Amino acid sequence: MHKASSSSFLGPDGLDLSNSFFTPISGTAPATSPRRNTKITVVGVGNVGMAIAQTIITQDLADELTLVDANSDKLQGEVLDLQHSAAFLPRVKINASLDYAATANSDLCIVTAGARQNPGETRLNLLQRNVALFKHIVPPLAKYSPDSIILVVSNPVDVLTYVAWKLSGFPANRVLGSGTNLDSSRFRFLIADHLDVNAQDVQAYIVGEHGDSSVALWSSISVGGVPVLSFLDRQQIPYEKKTLENIHKEVVQGAYEVIRLKGYTSWAIGYSVASLARSLLRNQRRIHPVSVLAKGFYGIQGGDVFLSLPAQLGRRGVLGVTNVHLTDEEVEKLRNSAKTILDVQSQLGLK
Repeated sequence: MHKASSSSFLGPDGLDLSNSFFTPISGTAPATSPRRNTKITVVGVGNVGMAIAQTIITQDLADELTLVDANSDKLQGEVLDLQHSAAFLPRVKINASLDYAATANSDLCIVTAGARQNPGETRLNLLQRNVALFKHIVPPLAKYSPDSIILVVSNPVDVLTYVAWKLSGFPANRVLGSGTNLDSSRFRFLIADHLDVNAQDVQAYIVGEHGDSSVALWSSISVGGVPVLSFLDRQQIPYEKKTLENIHKEVVQGAYEVIRLKGYTSWAIGYSVASLARSLLRNQRRIHPVSVLAKGFYGIQGGDVFLSLPAQLGRRGVLGVTNVHLTDEEVEKLRNSAKTILDVQSQLGLK
């Protein structure tokens, strides 16, 4: 498999020509403790995996990027295409391999491999086709990078994050799913568009399942620091619940619509996952709605279940879950979302 070379450029006499291009400055001390490189692995070079890889490179989030896929020709073609753009991008060593040994010592392992979602197919219907695949992916990732963080993007992401947690043997803080991070971005965009404001000034979360049973936290929406629903109540400005429900419906249908129109989603999830990688690897301690082990939060019981809650992310993975106030109705919907996921997990037979 073609990969970026790390060997010296040797001349005909065996001399290292790379050092011949520069004249050392007198008095310059050699580096004694170089900064540790950041290594990211992306498993799966489909549309989602390559959008993530491309965004990671352009945003200079890794010193080394390793791509893994079972399709040798596709893998080699993608890595060559990326390497040929080296003159226009931040410096990064790009490797590609069919062998998971190439992923050794990764700081972050991003799993995107899986069957493509077909138009009209729910995320939960993808489950059985992907669980078997994860049994070949996750154990070698954990073996070669035992201190890494595993970030699952493959759908259905909540159940597959649970599967990855079980198969890896990692503590729960080092296994998470992309969850509703992108759903929440869609949510913020639609609210901003409705109110004619900048989406970056909107604070709003979708939680629960990344799918049909997701929960919109209307009670906690704020724009420029102003709680929206309580502001409308204080000003006695009427608002229709139907309008709010339609916005949430657009969020849920957003991915399906993109898949219907272009066949797949890629760019938005690429930016979403890159934002998670930045928060994790640069220890930014930012809050993202991602799929985490949710048992015990908001009265969720009945088994180990991963679903999205606003969580603080840093170099150790999931640092904690934000204590966002939920209304009784929102709590009930969140518990129902957890039950939906648990019902599916019960069919997997993982212990």
